[in-house]
Amino acid sequence: MQNSLEGITVVAVEQAVAAPYASSRLADAGARVIKIERPEGDFARSYDKLVRGQSAYFVWLNRGKESVCLDLRLEADREVLDTLIASADVYIQNLKPGSIEKLGFASADLRRRFPRLITCEISGFGNTGPYSHLKAYDLIVQAETGLCAITGNQQGPARVGVSVCDISAGL
Repeated sequence: MQNSLEGITVVAVEQAVAAPYASSRLADAGARVIKIERPEGDFARSYDKLVRGQSAYFVWLNRGKESVCLDLRLEADREVLDTLIASADVYIQNLKPGSIEKLGFASADLRRRFPRLITCEISGFGNTGPYSHLKAYDLIVQAETGLCAITGNQQGPARVGVSVCDISAGL
């Protein structure tokens, strides 16, 4: 199983936990994963400083990946991303709802342009429904699903210690 994805290229416009977890599984299986970060970097870089001054979550989720910093508000940087996607096998993204579409990289459009491309979009509340336009964080999903209500103590509900919803979504 190890390196079973050797020769596969993944372009991941990702941040935080869910998409980075998904692409990390692909990297662990031998895929080349190119992580696209915004100019200020993935905000998971600043979760803590536990691993030699770096975020434990960031190191765990992004080991074995290449990282490219792009400002997708700039045409030149969108052209770089387009070139990367054109030669990729898999495209993953988990930006806030509507963001990637505004930049011209919606999965449906990419699949029309690159029919062999496998796409994956991760969102907290899906593509339809009353909450589909909302950003989601693990704590919000834990609370909305009732998970916080079954954890905690006499003082009240509490978040599960790890980002279990984001990890499950990425898996």
